[in-house]
Amino acid sequence: MKFANRMERLGTETAFEVMAKAKALEAQGKDMIYLQIGEPDFPTPKHIIEAGVAALRDGQTHYSAAAGIMPLRQAITDDVYARRGVRPEVAEVVVTPGAKPIMYFVITALIEQGDEVIYPNPGFPIYESAIKFVGGTPVPLPLLEEKDFRFDPDEFRSLVTDKTKLIIVNTPANPTGGNLTRSDIEVIAEVAQERNILVLSDEVYKNIIYEGEHVSLYALPGMRKQTILLDGFSKTYAMTGWRLGWGCMPVELAQRVEKLMINSNSCTATFSQHAAIQALKGPTDEVDAMVETFRERRDFIVAALNKIPGISCITPKGAFYVFPNVKEVPLSSQELEDYLLNEAGVAILSGTAFGKYGAGYIRFSYANSIENIQIGLDRIQEALAKL
Repeated sequence: MKFANRMERLGTETAFEVMAKAKALEAQGKDMIYLQIGEPDFPTPKHIIEAGVAALRDGQTHYSAAAGIMPLRQAITDDVYARRGVRPEVAEVVVTPGAKPIMYFVITALIEQGDEVIYPNPGFPIYESAIKFVGGTPVPLPLLEEKDFRFDPDEFRSLVTDKTKLIIVNTPANPTGGNLTRSDIEVIAEVAQERNILVLSDEVYKNIIYEGEHVSLYALPGMRKQTILLDGFSKTYAMTGWRLGWGCMPVELAQRVEKLMINSNSCTATFSQHAAIQALKGPTDEVDAMVETFRERRDFIVAALNKIPGISCITPKGAFYVFPNVKEVPLSSQELEDYLLNEAGVAILSGTAFGKYGAGYIRFSYANSIENIQIGLDRIQEALAKL
């Protein structure tokens, strides 16, 4: 079978590949600890589930408008205004099955052969994958451990050229848990406005912050019309399987993203959208409790990792990941991922799964119980002692 050449440029999300390997080992009788997947280990809050069930019983099982049902789009504009102080028009909102389609559709709609896209590295792997797939040129912006996995402003400015068509920002960030400061965001906004460059601001972890504040590019003066605001329900509301994401963007871009929706997914599941309204408008008790539990786990895993010889770990300010430095371990990041999976029965991810600047690091998700995290780290320490 002969495939289109573009398929050779398409990357993947390694977390799912590692899970498949771990499940195969588990099927052979090996006990596994899963610390690789970026998925909250909490149930979807009850009032959201009840809204979804009610929608099913009410017959909300048919097609909706490709851009999303009007009540949800309106609720999103209300939420954006409440959290960021800027109210988008409903026509600027597109709802998609998960947040990834917003990334993919925006990049598809904007980027042509030879266009450059600046993106964070280490960063979510789908950024680079989608850029390459459509024929664009990915330009990695290094995130530096010595700056709490933020970027160097002068280096950022040096990467911008006349070919730069899009800048991608993710804060708080996957895989590092880093959170950009207001001054960082202002540098990006200044350059974007000077050079008339659009910015894709991925803010799916905006509600999971432990120190500092979340500063949205979308809210800065003059940036509403230059920003594609990307958000979703998976992380904040433990709704990964509901497949719900959304974007706010200039109307002319929203119309093209809607057309891409029509050509691919038709629409987002209607009953899920009705549940999403309750996620935005309902109580936040369960979400607040989840974030507090994540904070406790973060503090626990950072302290424990720093006690393991060869590993050092700074404290992330957001999301539910740690990105420890393992440069003193006598294995590459990828070799260490494989070794810990097979020798220790612990699934983690190599930092290189998130780009070349992830070399020398590994990623843990602490979306697991403290008991399991402790078991996993004990196994890791024992396995490293054998090297």
